[in-house]
Amino acid sequence: MSSKTSLSPEARKKKGKAGKKNENNFLSPHDGAAESHSRPDYIFPLVLTSITQELFGCRADEDVTGEIPYKLIKKEDIVQDMKTRAAVSDFSPVKQRVLEYPEDELLLVFDRDFTFGQSFYLVLTVEAKENILKPPVQGNEEELINVDEEDEDVIIPKTPEPRPWISLGSEQEIEEETVKHIRPRLRYKLSRPRRDFCSAVHFSDRSARDGYVECLSYQDKRFNITEQERHTAVQTVHHTTDSSTQTLWRYPKNMWTQYEPREFSPEEKMHQLQSENMKNFIKSVLIRLDVALQQNCIMNVFSDDWTALSEDDSAPTGKTRSQLKEYQSFTDLNLSKEKTISHIQWHPSISGVIAVAMTERFTLEERIDNSTKLLLNPSYILFWNLSDPINPQLQLECPDDVLSFQFCPSDPNIIAGGCFNGQIALWDVSAHVDKLQDTRSDGKNTSHTPNKKNDTAMVRYCAVSGIENGHKSPITDVQWLPETFEVSRYGIPVENSSHMCVQIVTCAPDSCVLFWDVRAPRVVSQSLTDTKKKSEKPLENPHGVPDTFKHLNLTWKPFIRVSLFKIGSSGDYSPLKFSLTDNTLDYSTGERPAHNAGEGSGLGQLRVPSAKQQNPLEHISTKLFVGTEDGELVYTDWKMEKDNDSGRLFSPKPTHRFVLYDTLINTVSRSPFFKDIILTVGSWSFAVFKEGLTNGSILQSRCSQIMYTVGHWSPSRPAVFFIGKEDGSVEVWDLLEKSHEPSLTQNISTASITSIRAKSISLKQHLLAASDRLGTLHILQIPWMLRRPSANEMQIVKKYFEREEERLNYFEKRQTRHENAKKETNIEEQRKKTESVIHQKHEEEANADAQREYEEYLNLEKMILKDTNLLTADL
Repeated sequence: MSSKTSLSPEARKKKGKAGKKNENNFLSPHDGAAESHSRPDYIFPLVLTSITQELFGCRADEDVTGEIPYKLIKKEDIVQDMKTRAAVSDFSPVKQRVLEYPEDELLLVFDRDFTFGQSFYLVLTVEAKENILKPPVQGNEEELINVDEEDEDVIIPKTPEPRPWISLGSEQEIEEETVKHIRPRLRYKLSRPRRDFCSAVHFSDRSARDGYVECLSYQDKRFNITEQERHTAVQTVHHTTDSSTQTLWRYPKNMWTQYEPREFSPEEKMHQLQSENMKNFIKSVLIRLDVALQQNCIMNVFSDDWTALSEDDSAPTGKTRSQLKEYQSFTDLNLSKEKTISHIQWHPSISGVIAVAMTERFTLEERIDNSTKLLLNPSYILFWNLSDPINPQLQLECPDDVLSFQFCPSDPNIIAGGCFNGQIALWDVSAHVDKLQDTRSDGKNTSHTPNKKNDTAMVRYCAVSGIENGHKSPITDVQWLPETFEVSRYGIPVENSSHMCVQIVTCAPDSCVLFWDVRAPRVVSQSLTDTKKKSEKPLENPHGVPDTFKHLNLTWKPFIRVSLFKIGSSGDYSPLKFSLTDNTLDYSTGERPAHNAGEGSGLGQLRVPSAKQQNPLEHISTKLFVGTEDGELVYTDWKMEKDNDSGRLFSPKPTHRFVLYDTLINTVSRSPFFKDIILTVGSWSFAVFKEGLTNGSILQSRCSQIMYTVGHWSPSRPAVFFIGKEDGSVEVWDLLEKSHEPSLTQNISTASITSIRAKSISLKQHLLAASDRLGTLHILQIPWMLRRPSANEMQIVKKYFEREEERLNYFEKRQTRHENAKKETNIEEQRKKTESVIHQKHEEEANADAQREYEEYLNLEKMILKDTNLLTADL
């Protein structure tokens, strides 16, 4: 209710004074609760979760208190939080007001008394913020009040008067619906043994089906219901008796049994075989028996058709189920700027962690022109975790751009990488494994705070080879030798007593493949100088670098250099990628040492053993495939040969050479299911080779319109492999479906694909990592159809490769037969031609002899006639 009245000048003066006071005095957290019902427009109450309070540094009763309730927050931090967490952000209800705020900082006030209904409120005007932080000094009332003396109508609000409450029966309904406790509450006591106090808690993944526990109902003997009232009926009946009698039946049984077969005598057998009944029976069942034998040869009668039918029916169909789904992408605004990813590797022991090598996006001429910039901007290997897509978890500093690197199979904390300047570097991340594991296990992403200082750990390389002893060109491929054997300085495989990977193989376009050993060289004798050096206190490595491979730093050099000479001509091959023959060796029980993540492997304490203590292994193959810059695939041997004259060791020439591509080979990958199947990818096509088959590839694709950049086998299906292209698309080839064209082609980036790696995270999640030239790492989910192998897929693909091998052998034999037949035809034609010439020559000689004999006869006749005076002048 309100009414309009005409006020006196004194009343108008008092009203103006009160209105002026309300205009200049803004509310603060210390104001009374009586004003809470009228919230000003420049105040917006907020509910801030504990995570938001920690991110913005405004934790209740810690960062802000009742005495100091004010907190200035940057506007760009709030905007970045709303972009990062979208609708989950606590500031999303006031998004538009924040964007329209003119200044860079907003005032957040801690409201302990819940004056406006929440624990915090945000001040949305500059004037209100200034008046709350710096309240104006109130002067004389005459200076603050300027009231017009003219009469005006003023609306005076009146507070409504309360009326008595009249009951209409609703309180009884509320009373009936109210939940009341009618029994004492149950009390449970949970305890654990004292020996388990403060012990480490280990969590592990477990399927929901394994954790299912069925709770069955049972009768609780401690609880019973007392019957207070019972209705019963009584009726008199005659006494009855139920009785039964059962006799024990003892059935007869044989205590022992003996029998002998009843056979026909030879006369009876002959009679039965020659009888008409036997002949009629054979004639009647002959057709059915023939059909049954044919069915047994055509199909397997023991296969379970229902199992195969259910497997086919359960397969998901549809185009969306066969597409690669974008799972996540990684890029760093600072470290990935104007750089490309040259190589990627999944962490072998920590799930969800992947490492990428960042290199400059320069050509050789641009590198020379920007050499100063390259020195000021070092290269890095970044570790990303699927739980944190914003900040890298680890940062490895490199001496130069790394083109290839690999984790040590026996100790994933050791990483070897090949640099652009021909050096090979080693890193030890044992001290930072806990951070990777904590990020993975906690699942808390605390790096989403915008503009927060990046706390990524920096790890410097602990050893690097001497630049004068390494490659003269960029190292393009790095691989660890298996832990089942090691190689002597003669290239002979010997027994590895430490059962750890201690040797590395690298290749570069400088026409050689190098073998490196990470162990300290064997010390034969110590001189006086070495003794003095040993007594001196060793210098600590700078930057906290571990001294695992301190003995190799700047003195490391290869112990085997395998040169690749061209076959049949002078010159050398320029290797880019290689693939070692898979050599596995079964360990005895308890012989292979176990290794846990985070523990030191002890590689730095190992030393090269004496050659007398090494036992050679005859069954280890020393062959390897090498892809070159000229598009040639070379099959060679790393075992060194000895010159009989000079006694020097030299590398043998390659045994085979396959010319397939016009330009370089960027992938030489061995199948994880078939150890003798090799996938090679060139610029415009790819081919599949089988080790031991020297007459060509068993599968070769047609030339593509877009250049191929990389290839990789599927880790779960033997018939599937992935091909990356220059236009940013990925081709999926399924040999079970079709071999003349890809089963799926999907574009994932606008730049060319530089590297591809697949990883099986769990049975239901397989991920494909693909990097592009713009420095972005894309993580794709592999669909069900491309990750789950079909029934007998291994055998089907194996038979497919065997058929292709037979086809090649058949064509080779037919070509050889045609060449031999052509040779024989040429020889026969040459023989006939020669025989015709000889026959013609003989005929001419015979005619000449006959003519000569005839002339001799005429001369003899003439002489006889002349002697007998029978010759006349006419003759």
